[in-house]
Amino acid sequence: MTAKIRLMLVDDSTVIRRLLADVLTGDPMLEVVGQAPNGRVALERLPVLKPDLVILDVEMPEMDGLETLTEIRKHQPRLPVIMFSSITERGAIVTLEALARGANDYVTKPSNTGNMAIALQRVRDELIPRIKAFCRHLVTPSAAPQPTSPSTEQPSGGWASFGRSPIEGSVFGRPSSGWTPTNQAMVERGATEQRAPTIKPENKLPPLPVLSRPRQRVDVVLIGVSTGGPPALTALLPQLPATFPVPILIVQHMPPIFTRLLAERLATHSALSVAEGTAGEILRPGQIRVAPGGSHMVLERDGSQIRLLLHQGEPENSCRPAVDVLLRSAVDIYRGNTLAVILTGMGNDGLRGCEAIRKAGGQILVQDEASSVVWGMPGFVAKAGLADGQIPLSQLASEIINRVRIGR
Repeated sequence: MTAKIRLMLVDDSTVIRRLLADVLTGDPMLEVVGQAPNGRVALERLPVLKPDLVILDVEMPEMDGLETLTEIRKHQPRLPVIMFSSITERGAIVTLEALARGANDYVTKPSNTGNMAIALQRVRDELIPRIKAFCRHLVTPSAAPQPTSPSTEQPSGGWASFGRSPIEGSVFGRPSSGWTPTNQAMVERGATEQRAPTIKPENKLPPLPVLSRPRQRVDVVLIGVSTGGPPALTALLPQLPATFPVPILIVQHMPPIFTRLLAERLATHSALSVAEGTAGEILRPGQIRVAPGGSHMVLERDGSQIRLLLHQGEPENSCRPAVDVLLRSAVDIYRGNTLAVILTGMGNDGLRGCEAIRKAGGQILVQDEASSVVWGMPGFVAKAGLADGQIPLSQLASEIINRVRIGR
């Protein structure tokens, strides 16, 4: 008989803890082994209860979620922690900080309005798959990853500032309050001490080699990311130089408020202009735009210019914004002059869009398994034979720069 996944709930609300326990224990694979009303009590009980995963409230008396997470990471760096956050500006700010400090993921609390049964079902649908993904290593050990090698092309021509190592110069590699030297070092060496073991997609196909084919000029870079995204983007974007010659569009699976605050946070790390995308905005080289939570982001040609459009169409892959929607729209405009980069994330959003990019002759890179928090989105693309390379996060910026440089 398979052992149950042992969970600890930390929340100052007795009602929330009871509702969460009812939701989680309804699944035969899950067991709530302990509860705590604040971080101080949780830290006292952790060594005794030995949970496999902690669900941690953000705002609590005596010791809040951030303080508790920091202490957990000091002593148990690999213990999966999912933050339980409110959909408010304050909740979003603290949640993003928690992700930067090593939380594995987050789920938003049900609001006080609407049907509680529907709200609890949403929590169940979002929380239980994450728990099982982060704890899959307990019952299904994963094989060692086999990352592929990135491009080794060197800078040429007069574009020296673009081809220079992105760590050179004062703006690159500078840690912020939310990206500690410990986290930076973890990314640089591709290690996984501060997160749960990598989660692979279900299909067990052999790893595929890097595709070797002529490369077209890249006129837009498209990034799709979900679970583990904020730390990955915080590591990647500062390595792109101010002279980056094409726009970058990002779909990060997050709700409204969260995406705006994420963009603002990323802007403090990057030499490029980072902001949440706005309807009607003209795409310009060197700009990074993040799709707003709750809206699909697509492109439209307006004479010689390309504009961003936003719409609230049906969710795709249970996501809005969806990576697939952006990728298909970009192919309609840029055809084969696209570079898609699929980073860490749960599910398979981006797979169909990458099929469209491949058919049009565009290029596709995926984050490798070893440096991904969850190798779902990149794993599905790689195992479908669509990726030109499976690249460690620490080397992705250089690979993107090399490919964008071609034809310039």
